[in-house]
Amino acid sequence: MTNHEIKIAFQEYASVKELETTHRDLCAEAVKAMENSHSPYSKFRVGAALLLKSGKIIHGSNQENVAYPSGLCAERVALFYWGANHPADPIISMAVTAHTDEFELQKPITSCGSCLQVLAEYEKKQKQPVKVILFASKGPVWVTNGIEAFLPFLFFEDRLS
Repeated sequence: MTNHEIKIAFQEYASVKELETTHRDLCAEAVKAMENSHSPYSKFRVGAALLLKSGKIIHGSNQENVAYPSGLCAERVALFYWGANHPADPIISMAVTAHTDEFELQKPITSCGSCLQVLAEYEKKQKQPVKVILFASKGPVWVTNGIEAFLPFLFFEDRLS
């Protein structure tokens, strides 16, 4: 039997104020995106903002539906919009934040597995990683350099291409 160890690499900052200007601005865009969340059932608003190589910003917010499977996460809203409209303009970074009036978030939320798999697919498509910035209004900020920090065992089968 061989023992393997997986290390998750990310940087932690005390607050958004510690980030470089480009990333602080992208976090502000994620907060703006969150304003368009349609979350009447969970009351858990999520916003995502993508920074493209051209400098363009794409917003996404969670969109719930009374038939729960019909809703979509903020990350996938933004990523699918990019895939449909700007696939030749690589994604440089993505900021994700959340808020609820029900309680105070003490740390960032992580993207769900479906969103991470979509991000993995788009990283592969554009042949470069996406810097991911996760934050809440209070608490630490987590920054990763690509999807492998979240999914060290990505689902890819090259023969499916």
